[in-house]
Amino acid sequence: MCPVCGRMAKQKRKGDRENELAEKKSKKQKKAEERSRAPEAMQDGEEGGPEGAAVSKMQDAGPELSPEERRVLERKLKKERKKEEKKRLQEAGVTVAQAPPARRSGAELALDYLCGWAQKHASWRFQKTRQTWLLLHMYDRDKVPDEHFSTLLAYLEGLKGRARELTVQKAEALMQELDAAGVDAAPVGKAGRLRQVLQLLSCSPGDGGGHCRQRAALSLSTH
Repeated sequence: MCPVCGRMAKQKRKGDRENELAEKKSKKQKKAEERSRAPEAMQDGEEGGPEGAAVSKMQDAGPELSPEERRVLERKLKKERKKEEKKRLQEAGVTVAQAPPARRSGAELALDYLCGWAQKHASWRFQKTRQTWLLLHMYDRDKVPDEHFSTLLAYLEGLKGRARELTVQKAEALMQELDAAGVDAAPVGKAGRLRQVLQLLSCSPGDGGGHCRQRAALSLSTH
């Protein structure tokens, strides 16, 4: 190697070492400045609420964190902010009211049950509670409107056993009460419905259903 090339190589190595030392010194100065600013950032974070505190924590972490560690820290700080916000709202008496789901009335459920039976829905099944409600209120036009009463008469044809007997006994007792009080004292339509039910249930379960309903309608028209 020529003397000139040797001197140039030495100068290059010397320059590289000087550059490395200068970079290390610059990094040390930056770290020192960040540490000196950390208390101020913490104070600003406390004054600024949860968001300011989160920023100060991120600054305290410094540049030493890897990208993955920084993401984990950000998620943790986000959860902390949510907890602090919820706590602050609770302390302020702010509650998020959830409206309870609207409950359907017994009348709506019973009439839906009746319509499901009439339309032969695959999901329909016998429900004693719904049948009891219908039998109890079937003479009240406000609770069982006229448009549903003909369907109810068809449903009553299927009554058997004790349920059929009790329905007839109750209808006869109510009819006697109305006769004693006078027809004018009866609610509108109640006497007619009683006659239809009695006429319908006077047929045996094995009789033709349509024939029994016709007799019930004829009984209503003649009174």
